[in-house]
Amino acid sequence: MTLAADVSRTDAGRPGHRGWSLPVLQARTLVPIVIALGSLLAGAVYTWFAGEDVNWDWQNYHEYNVWALINGRYALDALPAGFQTYFNPTVYFPIYYLRHLLPLPYGMMIMGAVHGLNLLLIYFLVRALLQNAASASAIGAAILIAAVGPMTLSEVGTSFSDILTALPILAGGLLILSANERQGRIFLAGVLIGAAVGLKLTNVVYALGAAAAILVTARPLLATITLGLGGAVGAVATGGAWGLMLWREMGNPIFPLFNAVFQSKELVPMNIMDWQFMPRSFGDALAYPFYWLIGDNRSSEYPFRDARFAVAMVLVLVGVGRSLAMRAAIFTRRDVQFMLFFGVSYAAWLGLFSIQRYAIVLELLCAPLIVLLMVRCFAGPAVSIATPSRANVALAAVALSVALWSQPGDWFRRPWVNAYNPVIAQELQQPAVYFLLDKPLSYIAPLLPPQSRFYQIADIAMPVMPDGTFDRRIRAGLAASLPGGAWELHTRGKKIRESLLERYGLRVDALRPCVDIEGAFPETAIEACPLAPGAR
Repeated sequence: MTLAADVSRTDAGRPGHRGWSLPVLQARTLVPIVIALGSLLAGAVYTWFAGEDVNWDWQNYHEYNVWALINGRYALDALPAGFQTYFNPTVYFPIYYLRHLLPLPYGMMIMGAVHGLNLLLIYFLVRALLQNAASASAIGAAILIAAVGPMTLSEVGTSFSDILTALPILAGGLLILSANERQGRIFLAGVLIGAAVGLKLTNVVYALGAAAAILVTARPLLATITLGLGGAVGAVATGGAWGLMLWREMGNPIFPLFNAVFQSKELVPMNIMDWQFMPRSFGDALAYPFYWLIGDNRSSEYPFRDARFAVAMVLVLVGVGRSLAMRAAIFTRRDVQFMLFFGVSYAAWLGLFSIQRYAIVLELLCAPLIVLLMVRCFAGPAVSIATPSRANVALAAVALSVALWSQPGDWFRRPWVNAYNPVIAQELQQPAVYFLLDKPLSYIAPLLPPQSRFYQIADIAMPVMPDGTFDRRIRAGLAASLPGGAWELHTRGKKIRESLLERYGLRVDALRPCVDIEGAFPETAIEACPLAPGAR
């Protein structure tokens, strides 16, 4: 199928033409401002209604990693968050400070407002793709579909970084689509997407999508080099310092990931991978969008329902079928760039992890993709006027259907009137050594006396290596006793894994009572039990 040429318009529909009237110019300037303000307000208001974020990852490492870096804990503790202890904490600094420096709920509402700006980028993407065919109905449909994404909504006003790093990725994609061979824009796109990868390595799937989109340009080799240089600059800027520290301290710049390649001595030579969400066959992979349509959450820990991916897949088939039937291309070069960006990113995501949270960018991009496909299937690329009325009705119907069918995920929140602020028992007021026998528990560390030490010895993915750095640190910590003694921490109701303590010559002291700490989840609590010397 040959690509349709991008249509060059010289009428009043082209920016900068003398035919522009002042009211039209004012309207085109005012609309993005209104959408920006609306996006900010929507994110803030949603956060206020949703409640305080206490998701599992916040409990495990979002909170602890930032606190640990600020307070020099990386030289004292031993893997309190398990293998996630060494994930780059840079992206979690904004939410940490907003959460702790401003009164609740205002700091979290500010973060929710920032998350809402993804909708503004969806507006600009629709404008870049459809140009003069970007009617109010097309823009409205895209924004509505994007706003109700199950994973998107679930992360608004939370500590998750997927929705925050979606901003530079969407902006980078927008720059690629609007570059028109301008290498400066392609370089900046690389910087933004590379920065997102440096902040969170799972964003590498979108770097692959961007590289595929660049191949459709008139000078693909130059554009690829430019994008790659920009990506390297962005990745080094956000992840270079952390990677250098990991290389120096652990012998692996992305420790503990891909340790079969780098072979740090602090972990067995294996690659930590989460296979539980992966498709079992090619047919299974093709069916994922339709699983989500019926509420099958095999790609997520918690239930959700979403129609957008199934609708987009059907529309792609319809568009290709129409193009073949007409024996003419209905997609512009820019359209193909966008679909390559989406398609390659989706395939990479599906093949690497298939974890739904990591697909938030794809979830957002489904909105302009659906609108683009519907407009092209109704009208084709050469239309320079508003979308026909039948297309407007169809767009509205599809957008409303997707919105009404969507069911957002839930990573657990508390009502603002019952925000998390536990009272620490008197028995735990002195500095002590704490052995963590469960996850997630490291969010408790900042609440206990600052001289305390925290040792995670129950992480299956990253056990403490005998005579390794962490093993020696634990033994040295036990030798330098603290006034509060030694305690173990576990989630109340779970069996205490005393066999893990035997390695360090400890056991639970049956003569002294355990102490409860209120858990972040209202229905759970953390139990702290005192330890005593046992048989070595």
